[in-house]
Amino acid sequence: MDISVIPIGNSKGIRLSKTLLEKYNITDKVELILEKGYIILKPKTAPRKDWEKAFEKMHKNGDDVLLINNVFEDENLEEWS
Repeated sequence: MDISVIPIGNSKGIRLSKTLLEKYNITDKVELILEKGYIILKPKTAPRKDWEKAFEKMHKNGDDVLLINNVFEDENLEEWS
């Protein structure tokens, strides 16, 4: 696929089609990787996006309880003093 390099202010850039943006889920940012003579554009993802909302929902539903005790019965906490 050929893409033209176009002037953008004092710089130059490329324009990606709507089809490419949707197919590769590119929204606001891409990661630029320079590797062995190639330029790779990779969609920038936020792996923990919306976790805060999910945690709030868990707390509201009472689902944020410990599944195991945070201290073992035979643990000697005095040795850490």
